[in-house]
Amino acid sequence: MAEVTSEEIFIGRQPIMDRHQQLYAYELLFRSSQQKNSAEVLDNLAATANVIMHAFADLGIEDALGAYKGFINCDESLLVSDMLEALPSEKIVLEVLETVEVTPTIVERCTELKARGFTIALDDFIKYEDKYKPLLDIVEIVKVDILPLNQTELNEATRALKQWPLMLLAEKVDSQEQAAYCHKLGYDLFQGYYFAKPTIIAGKKLNLSQMALLQLLGLVLADGEVPEMEKVLKREPGLTMNLLRLTNSVATGVRTKVTSMRHAIQVLGMRQLQRWLQLLLYTNPAGGNNSVASPLLQLAATRGRLMELMAGKLRHGDRAFEDHAFMTGIMSLMPTLMGIPMEKILSTVNFGNDVREALESYSGTLGTMLSLTEALEGNDIQLCHDLTEKLSGIDAGVVNACLTQALTWANNIGKENA
Repeated sequence: MAEVTSEEIFIGRQPIMDRHQQLYAYELLFRSSQQKNSAEVLDNLAATANVIMHAFADLGIEDALGAYKGFINCDESLLVSDMLEALPSEKIVLEVLETVEVTPTIVERCTELKARGFTIALDDFIKYEDKYKPLLDIVEIVKVDILPLNQTELNEATRALKQWPLMLLAEKVDSQEQAAYCHKLGYDLFQGYYFAKPTIIAGKKLNLSQMALLQLLGLVLADGEVPEMEKVLKREPGLTMNLLRLTNSVATGVRTKVTSMRHAIQVLGMRQLQRWLQLLLYTNPAGGNNSVASPLLQLAATRGRLMELMAGKLRHGDRAFEDHAFMTGIMSLMPTLMGIPMEKILSTVNFGNDVREALESYSGTLGTMLSLTEALEGNDIQLCHDLTEKLSGIDAGVVNACLTQALTWANNIGKENA
């Protein structure tokens, strides 16, 4: 395996949800795949600071965040760095890492950054100690690491923190049960992929809206007739509403207001319609306004678009490969959405062999790309490096650029044209 340079840093991102299961922010992660000794760590800190600046100045992370804030880890070196002051303070939450010693200098620096407009958070809180008090008088958010805590310890930590007017964020939430318990304790924010973990129910059947959408998707993939598609949609008016909402979003690049199914096909063409039908699977069948902001839709849209963009770098001009990459990313979260195994989903629609193999066993180039996408989400940066080496023409810089574009695209979904 090739040695990883300190400059090879991947941008990861993890969603943060509010109490209503809506996306609140992203934690932005800037990590090198090798941090072995102190010299390399110091080099990596300098490289990380440069990457953060590059991400905001050149890659457009600020635009990619859209309406959401970005949380950034800060150790002592980065916290006192002048580089932070060049970042957009209204968009950034600075997380003071647990390794930072709470000294008068650090307290003064945090006070100064807060006065400049930054939101300050305390990261990886486990147990209250008096040393934290000067910071707790300043910070606005505390991230409680629930992983090592039992319920009694979590209750004690929560009770101690409620002495201050803080927003409490439960991090490393791995299950709906954990999320529900923290919600009951009064936590405001939740970080983790508990919402993206499938709950498979034996014998579960698809509801009518899901069946209609899969039927529509099958018709599009088979170049079916427009009247057949309209007939399917007429039985589910909520789906029609959401289709029009999605296709009228700025993410489509369409300037004409789409007003009907037939009009959508005329304006978008079958290729784009196929994409919006895949995304439509993740929306509320009743056409609710919050359906386009759901974290699962945002994650699926980001996966699909990221894989599509990487496919374009791997095989420039191969639109079929790009389409298959997009479909693989979108469909990878279908077991979570529908609560049924992937093999049952694959039996309902005739996907190509490369898509099927990627979804079933992470095989082939699409499977490697899907693994890389999931490694970015899970902040497994060494795995990101190893998988990138298998994709000729892709490196950390390309992946980072594609990710920021994918986030921008996903964030724009549901925003209707003026």
